[in-house]
Amino acid sequence: MSPLLIPIVGMLIPITAIIAKLIVAPWIALKERRLEYEATMIAEKAAQYAAQTERLEQRVRVLERIITDRGADLAGEIEQLRDALPLN
Repeated sequence: MSPLLIPIVGMLIPITAIIAKLIVAPWIALKERRLEYEATMIAEKAAQYAAQTERLEQRVRVLERIITDRGADLAGEIEQLRDALPLN
């Protein structure tokens, strides 16, 4: 092995480490920002689904109340509920 080869290899190791840090660190930061953005978007979508589910549950409760309430005038109740709750 050439005596000149040892210092060259010795210098290539830190140079490679420095270049890798300059390239890898920004890449990792970019990946982290992308994951945070995706997590935010998923959380917003989940909140929208939760709100829609709540609206649907309220409508089902109204329908259950109509079906189980035998003493009330059904047509009058439906009209009253239509006026009170706007359908989406």
